[in-house]
Amino acid sequence: MSWLILVVSGVLEAVWATALGKSEGFSRLGPSVVFIVALAASMAGLAYAMRDLPVGTAYAVWVGIGAVLTVVYAMATGEQAVSVLKVFFLLMIVGGVIGLKLAH
Repeated sequence: MSWLILVVSGVLEAVWATALGKSEGFSRLGPSVVFIVALAASMAGLAYAMRDLPVGTAYAVWVGIGAVLTVVYAMATGEQAVSVLKVFFLLMIVGGVIGLKLAH
């Protein structure tokens, strides 16, 4: 269950990171509210997962999922350019996250 909560928390990390960018310095209410709610839920999930998982593993997986999804979203919406090297390195992060799960 901790792994599932951790993955959902990683997804929420991408949500709050994206909302933070769209909040324009907290000057837009909608994205600012999404940021606060997603941040709180993401942190709560990470804290819950750390009850069963080592802090280093949990944090690395959480950050990895959030970072990859944030970049993939930016690429999908055209906010960031897509390149073969970027995709390759994102896949390396995904591989590292999977490796941490398998090594646990």
